[in-house]
Amino acid sequence: MRRTVVLIPTFNERDALPGTLARLRAAVPEADVLVIDDGSPDGTGDLADRAAADDAAVHVLHREEKLGLGRAYVAGFAWALAEGYEVIVEMDADGSHRPEDLPRLLAALSDADLVLGSRWVPGGTVVNWPRRRELLSRAGNAYTRMMLGLPLRDATGGFRAYRAATLAGLDLEAVASHGYCFQVDMAWRVLRSGGRVVEVPITFVERVQGTSKMSRAIVIEALTLVTTWGAAHHARQTAGAMRRLFGRSSS
Repeated sequence: MRRTVVLIPTFNERDALPGTLARLRAAVPEADVLVIDDGSPDGTGDLADRAAADDAAVHVLHREEKLGLGRAYVAGFAWALAEGYEVIVEMDADGSHRPEDLPRLLAALSDADLVLGSRWVPGGTVVNWPRRRELLSRAGNAYTRMMLGLPLRDATGGFRAYRAATLAGLDLEAVASHGYCFQVDMAWRVLRSGGRVVEVPITFVERVQGTSKMSRAIVIEALTLVTTWGAAHHARQTAGAMRRLFGRSSS
């Protein structure tokens, strides 16, 4: 297997992290793990340090404060690229992403630059999710497809695997999204760079420990950014069509 690291951002995930690490190490024992802790006041960072002391495959990146999911992943990407990993995986700490699904994502990466673990393709499903959350996710992904023209059913999902070489070719410091819209931003960047993105069905399980980080502010950020990006995208498409039209007319 190509040298692989799984990035797990944490903030107050002390109860969930040990089980997630144990399942991940059992499902893909060849993969390393990087826990990216944003100064969790509940001691998640200390727990991660103890796990790293017991298992050489586990590493910890401490950040002093909670700066958002996007910045945590960008920091993790930079660490993984500097360490020479060939495959970089994103996964939540709360158990909603099943480590047992990861081997299928890694297998699909043999013919892709980015593999998304998808809830909304045939075979994908969610377990114990409130109906309103499902409707919000489906509507958000439909709006994203309409505004950005993304050929993806689940661009907002956070369980995914990248080729490191693909990430190295992107301007990661230019990524402006901090919340869950970061996932849309990254998939769109890969596609615009000419990369191939595929979706693999997964089972998404509602967390049973801790509290969700989803908030009204995160939803508003995502809606605002996708709308802004979409308006600029359609404006560029219109301008291009007009140039082609008038170019043919004048010839």
